[in-house]
Amino acid sequence: MNALYEELKGRGLVLLLVNMGEDADLVRRTVKARGYTAPVLLDADREVSDRYGVTGTPTVYLVDRRSQIIGRAIGRRDWTGEAGRRLIGALLKP
Repeated sequence: MNALYEELKGRGLVLLLVNMGEDADLVRRTVKARGYTAPVLLDADREVSDRYGVTGTPTVYLVDRRSQIIGRAIGRRDWTGEAGRRLIGALLKP
């Protein structure tokens, strides 16, 4: 997702990483080590995770331009492959 985010953020792709209850210092080290460039929300009390019903990680929510959740994927996905790019590209169309 990080590579896709860097490639498409100028076209309107917004990526927010949400951490679920881990120590802030560990999160900072992990973000740096993995080279994440998207913003990270520290969800220390799991309020956001609980509100969205996150049951596993990673969980990706796809939100359209009207702020409507139009999809959810639990587990790893290849978002840089043809199918993932096609889906993200469709969401970015005006």
